[in-house]
Amino acid sequence: MSGTHTIRMGDKGRIVVPAEVRERYGISAGVPLVLVETDGGLVILTRRQLRDRVQADLGGLDLAAELLDDRRQAAEAAVLQ
Repeated sequence: MSGTHTIRMGDKGRIVVPAEVRERYGISAGVPLVLVETDGGLVILTRRQLRDRVQADLGGLDLAAELLDDRRQAAEAAVLQ
């Protein structure tokens, strides 16, 4: 398995994902892919890969608890005024 593939963009802005990569990741015609612009360059992911990456980046964070805490503090501040 090679992690680097040389591809070319066609005249209509289309790129071809190599067959071995499509097979490895279960990508077939019509599967939506997400193009992410990062500081390091462009990354193409399936929606599932993007979801998994976001979940990993947010791992350990309890965003709902943080939001509730912020709302409680704002409510307390409003009562004290």
